[in-house]
Parts: sequence; C-alpha cells; structure tokens
Amino acid sequence: MPAPAPQKDAPVSITLRLPDEAATSALGRELALFAAPGTWILLSGGLGAGKSTLARAFIRALAPHMGEFEAPSPTFTLVQPYDFTRVPVAHADLYRLGDPFEAEELGLDELARDHVLLVEWPDRLPRTPPDRLEIALDFDETGGRAATLAGCGAWAHTLRRFSAIRAFLDKHFADAPIERAFLQGDASARRYEYVTAPGGERAILMDMPARPDGPPVYDGRSYDEIANLSHDIRAVEAINSVLRERGYSAPRTLAHDFPAGLMLIEDLGEAVFGKLYRRGEMRRPLELAVDVLADMAGREWPGEVSLPGGDVHIVRPYDDAAFGIEVRLLTEWLWPRLKGAPAPRGVVEEYAAIWSGLFPLARAGRPVWVLRDYHSPNLLLLKERQGLARLGIIDTQDTVMGPAAYDLASLLQDARIEIPHDLQKEMLARYCAARAAASPDFDAAAFRRAYVVMGAQRACKVLGIFARLNDRDGKPAYLAHMPHVSGYLAENLAHRDLKPLAEWFARHLPEALDRQRLRREAS
Repeated sequence: MPAPAPQKDAPVSITLRLPDEAATSALGRELALFAAPGTWILLSGGLGAGKSTLARAFIRALAPHMGEFEAPSPTFTLVQPYDFTRVPVAHADLYRLGDPFEAEELGLDELARDHVLLVEWPDRLPRTPPDRLEIALDFDETGGRAATLAGCGAWAHTLRRFSAIRAFLDKHFADAPIERAFLQGDASARRYEYVTAPGGERAILMDMPARPDGPPVYDGRSYDEIANLSHDIRAVEAINSVLRERGYSAPRTLAHDFPAGLMLIEDLGEAVFGKLYRRGEMRRPLELAVDVLADMAGREWPGEVSLPGGDVHIVRPYDDAAFGIEVRLLTEWLWPRLKGAPAPRGVVEEYAAIWSGLFPLARAGRPVWVLRDYHSPNLLLLKERQGLARLGIIDTQDTVMGPAAYDLASLLQDARIEIPHDLQKEMLARYCAARAAASPDFDAAAFRRAYVVMGAQRACKVLGIFARLNDRDGKPAYLAHMPHVSGYLAENLAHRDLKPLAEWFARHLPEALDRQRLRREAS
C-alpha cells in the first residue's frame, strides 16, 4: 500500500512500453498490489489507448477469488463502485461531463475516504488531488502502447517502491515471466507478495523500506528508539539466520537487497495458526509453540549478529524504558477514546509509577531472545518437518533481549483470537513442567508472576495500539479484538502482585475492562 510520504516529495515519473493489451492488463494487476484507500489513479489518453483495459485489470486483481467478473465501463453511469474487493474501488469515467464542476455532484471526494479512485478523463475534475498517480497512455511508433506514470504526494514514494521492486525481481528472475499476488500488508509499513516462478515454485517478497526515527516523544527520543523497534530489513536476516542455525524454522533468504529494503524469502505455506484455530485446531499447535519457547529459554542468545557485507545487527534489551513507553499507549490512545478527553497528568504519572514497580517482577531468570510478536498470525504448522522444526516462525524483525515470559504471554493471550482461560492455564503448566525438567533451578512461582506482569503489559500496549490504528490510521477492524484483550487484562489484574494496577483501573479507567462496551465500540 502507498506508505505515508511527506508532501514535499518531488514527483516521480517513469515510462513503460506495453507491447499489447495483455501487457496493459498486467500493469493494472501490478499496480493493484499497491492499492490503498484514499488514493487516486488518474487515467488519460485517447479513445482506444487502453484506459478501461487497465482499470478492469486493476479492479479484478483486487478480487482474485471472483474470477473474470463483469467490470463494465462507467461511461453512462459515470461512477461504478466495487465494495467487495480487497480495497474498495470506485471507477469513474468523466468523458460525458461538459463542465468540471459537474464532477462535484458525483461525490468523488467522499468516496475517496475509503476507496481507491480510478478516474478516466481526469481533466474534467474541478481540482487535482495531491496524492495521485497519473497514467498517460498513448500509442508508440511500433503500434504498441506506452504508459507514462507520474506519482505525486504519497504516490511518489509508492512509485519509487514500484520501480525498485521491478528491478529487484528482474535481476533475480532474469526477466522470466513471474506471477505476483498480494499476500498482506500489516499494521506497519511492511508489505508482502507471493511471487511464483515459471516452474511453479512460490516465494514471498518482503517489502520493508528503511524508515527514519519519528519525532521525539520523551527525553528527546522517538517512540521507535525507546521501544527498540527495527527500522531496517537487515534485522530480519540477522534474527532468522540464527534461528535457522539452531534448528528452528524461520524462512530462508533466497535473495536480498538490503539498501532497498527488499528480500525474497522462503514460503512456509498457509497453515497459519490463526486459520487452524478458526477450524477448531488449537491445542496441538499451542503445544508445539509452547515447547519451542521452553527450548529457546534454555539456550544462550547472542547480543550481536554478523550480516553479509560486514554489517552487525545489535539485539537490543527489552528494558524498563521500552516497557514503559509501550504501556503509555493505553493512556495516550485508549483513554481519550473511552473518556473523550486526554488523561490528566497526575493520573498518567500514577499509572507510570505503578508500572515501574511491576517491571522488575518480569525479570525471572536470565534474558533470552524475545521475538515479540509470537502469536497466531506469525506462526505456522509445517507438517512435513520433524520435532520443533514443525513450527514456522515469521515476523521476527523486532526481536529484543528480555524476559522469557513475554513471548509465552503473547502466545497464550493472543491479540487476534481468544484462547480459553482453562487452555491458557494448561499450556502455562506445560511450559513450566518443560522448564523444570530441563533445569532444576527453574523457579516456577517467579515465572508465573512474570507471566501475568508481561500479560498485563502486552494487553495495555495492544489496547492502545488498536485504538490508535482506528483513530489515527483509519483501520477500524482492530476494534473487534479489543473485548477479548480486555478479558486477558482482567485475568492478569486478578493476581495479587498486580493489585495496585487493578485498583488504578477501578478508580480511573473501568471502561477498559468493560467488554460489553468495547463490543459496542467495535460494532
């Protein structure tokens, strides 16, 4: 999807040769990989230049499960919306408009809030949107077509990524015809595609452009810097390489361009835990994932990892500053969402002080690698492999050195799918038994205390993130997960060591524990 880009970005322009109608359709499908609500694609060119061909291919690529469905030209309807596609699309043909101001009555600006706008004959628009991709189609001297693409605003950044990815894939596949399909874009700026080679072998393209730190939020440092979030795709290779060396199943890297933020990685399949859970398969996948964490906790983990080319990736500590900036997301984003006003300074300071007293309780045992997003979207079952290697692990770039209890809480208190309380207890007991069997020094009571502290910390962070994704980023789907995350928080707060935090919520933010209200908020 087009990542946010500053308005000062200079427009970017490229010209592509389209030898036939199939190439025009292929361009439409390729551009659909970058579709995001709120962006405009302006199609110009004479009659027969291929505007409708490109538009139809773009629309159909956003609903591959529908096949070659009807996508009529909106010459007479003027605007044809498609709300069943991966990203809603509105296709407009302004050829019949005599006055640009007639376009005002079509409601295109309103549609652009949550649709991609494909506009033919954009010279009829009353004004040019700032974030746009202009595509000028024309015939070339060979009888084929040429397309000139000009990206402005956010599309300037996206068109650079479009060109960089083309060059990367052309180099790896030596211009062999490949098929590309959207896999996912997550809550961050990362984006993924399936890439299928002519022989049918499929890999995954990871598009993770390096990004600078955000604005300072505390003590002159950015949120990402304090929370120790990765800015660079090199972290993926560093962490995955060590996991593979130790017998775990992280994806192999097939090709990379670190400066461009691009990697082609092994496809571990589609048996993602989230899908298995929804099919009623929860116990055995959880057992495997618990066993992997227990095994990881018994190993020593490096603080530095060497990379190809001589670079070194530093695995930073998951320290109190990182924990603290994460739990503040609750008071910064969930509080105003539920209260309608910012949290009072004194209340926030009290909240932070309580957490400062809790964080030391999380440090049971020596630090280990904390993968940080060890939950259903990022774990896969690899039935063809043996032992602990049957667990596929992805999304490792934010790995830090910290408490082993964090990843277990992330797994058993899944932010996307509710894990029944009794099953959580059973899996926690399984983990503790495995740790005790491997080490007579394992302190199960201290670990269980660390587990509820980390569970509460993650729940507060996630509730804040989901509120932010809705209120700032326009992604309301995450609100549906809030009620069960709230339930996890309540379970953790029932532990005697979390009594001060439970009392803070009871006095100041009981709404965060009201699952019925959160369900209404999501509906």
